[in-house]
Amino acid sequence: MTQDVDIYETQEWLDSLHATIRHSGPERAAFLLKALFDHAMAKGVDLPAAITTPYRNTIPVDKEKRMPGDLFMERRIRSLIRWNALAMVMRANDNDEGLGGHIASFSSAATLYDVGFNYFFRGNEDGHLGDLIYFQGHSAPGIYARSYLEGRFDEAHLDNFRREVDGNGLSSYPHPWLMPDYWQFPTVSMGLGPIQAIYQAHVMRYLSARDLVARGDRKVWAFLGDGECDEPETLGAISLAGREQLENLVFVINCNLQRLDGPVRGNGKIMQELEGVFRGAGWNVIKVVWGRHWDVLLEKDKSGLLQKRMDEVCDGELQNYKANGGAYTREHFFGKYPELLELVKDMSDEDIFNLNRGGHDPFKVYAAYANAMENKGSPTVILAQTVKGYGLGEAGEAANPTHSVKKLDTASLRQFRDRFGIPLTDDELEKVPYYRPSPDSPEMKYMRERRAKLNGVVPSRRADFEALNVPALEAFKGQLTGSGEREMSSTMAFVRVLSQLVKDKEIGKRIVPIVPDEARTFGMEGMFRQLGIYSSQGQKYTPHDSNQIMYYKEDKKGQILEEGINEAGAMSAWVALATAYSNSNCPMVPFYVFYSMFGFQRIGDLAWLAGDIQARGFLIGATAGRTTLNGEGLQHQDGHSHLMAHTIPNCKSYDPTYGFEMAVIIQDGLKRMYEDKENCFYYITAMNENYVHPEMPIGAEDGIIKGMYMLKEGKKSDAPRVQLMGSGTILREVEAAAVILREEYGVESDVWSVTSVNELARDGQACERWNLINPEAAPKVPYITQMLSSQEGPVVLATDYIKVYGEQLRTFVPGDFKVLGTDGFGRSDTRKKLRHFFEVDRGFVVLAALTELAKQGKFDKAQLPKVRAKMGIAADKVDPTTV
Repeated sequence: MTQDVDIYETQEWLDSLHATIRHSGPERAAFLLKALFDHAMAKGVDLPAAITTPYRNTIPVDKEKRMPGDLFMERRIRSLIRWNALAMVMRANDNDEGLGGHIASFSSAATLYDVGFNYFFRGNEDGHLGDLIYFQGHSAPGIYARSYLEGRFDEAHLDNFRREVDGNGLSSYPHPWLMPDYWQFPTVSMGLGPIQAIYQAHVMRYLSARDLVARGDRKVWAFLGDGECDEPETLGAISLAGREQLENLVFVINCNLQRLDGPVRGNGKIMQELEGVFRGAGWNVIKVVWGRHWDVLLEKDKSGLLQKRMDEVCDGELQNYKANGGAYTREHFFGKYPELLELVKDMSDEDIFNLNRGGHDPFKVYAAYANAMENKGSPTVILAQTVKGYGLGEAGEAANPTHSVKKLDTASLRQFRDRFGIPLTDDELEKVPYYRPSPDSPEMKYMRERRAKLNGVVPSRRADFEALNVPALEAFKGQLTGSGEREMSSTMAFVRVLSQLVKDKEIGKRIVPIVPDEARTFGMEGMFRQLGIYSSQGQKYTPHDSNQIMYYKEDKKGQILEEGINEAGAMSAWVALATAYSNSNCPMVPFYVFYSMFGFQRIGDLAWLAGDIQARGFLIGATAGRTTLNGEGLQHQDGHSHLMAHTIPNCKSYDPTYGFEMAVIIQDGLKRMYEDKENCFYYITAMNENYVHPEMPIGAEDGIIKGMYMLKEGKKSDAPRVQLMGSGTILREVEAAAVILREEYGVESDVWSVTSVNELARDGQACERWNLINPEAAPKVPYITQMLSSQEGPVVLATDYIKVYGEQLRTFVPGDFKVLGTDGFGRSDTRKKLRHFFEVDRGFVVLAALTELAKQGKFDKAQLPKVRAKMGIAADKVDPTTV
């Protein structure tokens, strides 16, 4: 029922509520309303499913904390920042190259940032751990413009916006890799900033609970757009923040009501939608809808029609009001009800146009931020209504194409200058110059004073850290000496290495195992009791398996992060820990263990971000390969994750077979990342197939790291010879093929373990590049070429990944080269059947080797059909890529 059938009864209820607030306070009123709500639900009263408040500011005028600074000085500074951001983008596009850039997003958010810079964002100078701030990517020009006023950049820097190749450039968007002392986080791949921020706040609490880094009152701020909230990563993890009561987290959503091409919810109200979503997830929601110019109208309106009109108008119309001006707003907004026209009869069209949105009112924004700082027990989201392209006038204010505006004509520039009081003449405007007052001007002094009180400049990133003392390789002796007669998987070999690391006195407490929700699948349940699973609430129940050795143990000081069935969340937690050396001055060593098929495919964007952000840590792709995970089928079997890993320049990827290889790779990675401070991270695949692990061959360490070493050398003889190469579990098929070749066909084989095709390919490509641009010097020889040049016979490489993975090496392999791989979709069956189906089993390795020898005249080609039949290969066997 929407109509009031008894206004007198309604008024009695409202009077009672007002009396309760007046005599007993708002807390008592809230309690009574909650009791009424519960009782109504118990009686079956149909209540609204989502709880939203009227379309007005959450904080009443009399509850607003007053902004203590100099409003006019801050507006002056903000206007200069707006101008310099505009000038930078225009100058970048004032040429044939058209480098691009964005104006409209920052123009709508300038006040939201400015209030933060002046009063809330804490820097990290003098040993302080500052706030962590996720700046919206498209607002980068405005952040650069502020840094220019602060003297951190000069005009040459600004003129090199989006010109990075020759150095001294400014990145198009926040990119720590290219500006390692400036940007903290990459954010322009929309949706990744919000989910990162949530898990950054989560990890901040984790580090504090484990007494590694005191959290204090540090905040994680995430600035995002209302259109960005359509990305699943943006809202997908907000329930975690509410559940964990992450009071150290603040979202600021710039609700300019527009995406890139038009309205976000033209037919609805995005702020109301988001309010309901965040309230339902347990967040403290603060709406900053209207600026202070509306306060007088709201107070004068006794009919309630102004609020009614605010509630009923849709976002598409709100956009129209700003795009079409004051007269249009008078007619279409106020004109619906005669009482509202009467309310604004003394206001000019210009006055109506200047009725400001809340996100452009520093007083309203300050009050919201102050509330967020004081809020306890829940994260805060601030929904601030703004105008996209604010200040651009006819050139793009609130217009659908405004996101793509990169230039203003002369008339629009004059309008902009006059509106914001920029001290430039008409002649000066033609060149769109930057403007920075003298260092001793009141504006510059004011900026320096504000930042000095907040511990220095922002953004600022710590690039260095105190190196860790990592264990020597001998610490993993148990893996180096093999498994004896016991069979185990390489995943279990990894778990043993991990168990050794967590016991290490130097770095044990910095090791963080991370799993989505499959620790038992990976054989890690033994760590539950030993390390505990982190829970901000501890364990309020007695687990049903508490009488068992490996019971499920949650703990406030737990070391394991088990993030639920959520690869993106687990990866975000890994990124937060992998950058703790920078963000918290506390190097951590995270190991994120996941189904390899559900790794890079699902979180490829976050993995790329990890490279940009200079993450350090280990990604473990467990149950890897297309044929090692028997029985699971198409969507579980990985044949391409190493190729995805190879796309990230600073990701080192390995596919070890044996425990000693796993130990060598992890120990070398620890040394590179945490002692030598190399900017890289590791992807290592592990399998669930059990087999005996041999002792490490003497001197194999260097080859394991470079990507290949000779595992078994064939007998020296005049017999035909082949070079057999393999990785992961397929290496064992290659070893078996070597035995068949020797015993049944008199062919000797040297068997090579290829721990990283990608590292071999990168080395080869680096050599080729150097040789290309240094023709006068002695040519460099790729490592794989060096290893194979002195060996006889053709080379056959078999892996559990698609053929193009191995084909990367063709250029660097001397002589004939044949690659076997698992192209096609995975499917359910036994390992033996799968390997035959995908043509990577020992039979296919034998057939490939003899076929290559036949090409060289070292094996009778007429015998190949018999070999094929003996290996159980049908002449009309189906092509695995076609079914």
